[in-house]
Amino acid sequence: MSDDESYELLGFDNVLLPVGDLGEAVAFYERAGFGVRFRFDEAGIAQLGVGGETPGILLRVEEALMHRTPPWPSPRIWLEVPDARTAARRLAGAGIAPLDEAFRTVTGWTVEIADPWGNILGFTDYTKRRELGRRG
Repeated sequence: MSDDESYELLGFDNVLLPVGDLGEAVAFYERAGFGVRFRFDEAGIAQLGVGGETPGILLRVEEALMHRTPPWPSPRIWLEVPDARTAARRLAGAGIAPLDEAFRTVTGWTVEIADPWGNILGFTDYTKRRELGRRG
């Protein structure tokens, strides 16, 4: 790399999650409150929107992937929500059980779920440190 070239991280593009069945995955994430920005079944991908940001969560079919419990420890994707305890109630109402009860963090509360393929997503709020959140 020459001195004229730059290597800097500009931001997130997409976060890719492997799933075994695109239709089942899209249905699960729609129940969890995600909107589908696009879906290309022939390519085995669908993008879920996250807020008003252009990057999203990209579901990508991995043919041999079967349902599984989350590997522990597992990478986690945490998404900011106004109130994690409200999110936990809404997820439960949609038939999506949390991995555990909502728990306290330094900034507020968090609840985590796992999709059928073991991908873990957390919904976290900044109710204790509003100045650090997006609406702070």
